[in-house]
Amino acid sequence: MASDDQGEAQFIARLVARDESAFNELVVTYERRVFALVFRMLGRRDEAEDLAQEVFVQVFKAIDQFRGESKLSTWIYRIAVNLCKNRSKYLSRRHLGDQDDVDAMAERAPLSAAKGVSVGDVSRPDVEVEEMQLKLVVKRAIDELEPDFREVLILRDVEDLSYEEIASITGLPDGTVKSRIHRARAQLRVIVEKAMGEKVRKGR
Repeated sequence: MASDDQGEAQFIARLVARDESAFNELVVTYERRVFALVFRMLGRRDEAEDLAQEVFVQVFKAIDQFRGESKLSTWIYRIAVNLCKNRSKYLSRRHLGDQDDVDAMAERAPLSAAKGVSVGDVSRPDVEVEEMQLKLVVKRAIDELEPDFREVLILRDVEDLSYEEIASITGLPDGTVKSRIHRARAQLRVIVEKAMGEKVRKGR
């Protein structure tokens, strides 16, 4: 799919016209990114697989409402995040058990998910073992964050989106986005330090 503005506009026009090949191209282009996002947000592979499919269904249904005020990817992320919020509320009411696929999740959520918390910050006798342990700790720590904080942290530090993109996706003012990310990182550090049983030195 073309990456420039004109190419994206033409691609969107094909989607609006219900071009099946364009929709297939959309899925191929974004399916991994969408799945990774909803998996990180929900923490359950089975739920993520179902919801990722629902994201594309909603995109196809609502594509004629896309006004081009943001990038197409940002608009798709907004749909994904909103569906994740609704699904998370439903799962909370159902009191489902612990989130599964911890190992797979840890691989998708690198330590860069926590700015200032990295493998190099923690003293360890065995690099590989400790690195794996810390990845799991960080993943679980992200899961423990309050939903509003977890959402912006994932979008910023895992998905590497800009503050402006996050504001567009969440509908929050830029200042609120930055504040929540700062507080999320602080919460994450406390949880990681407690879980590891040792102080993590302050990041760069």
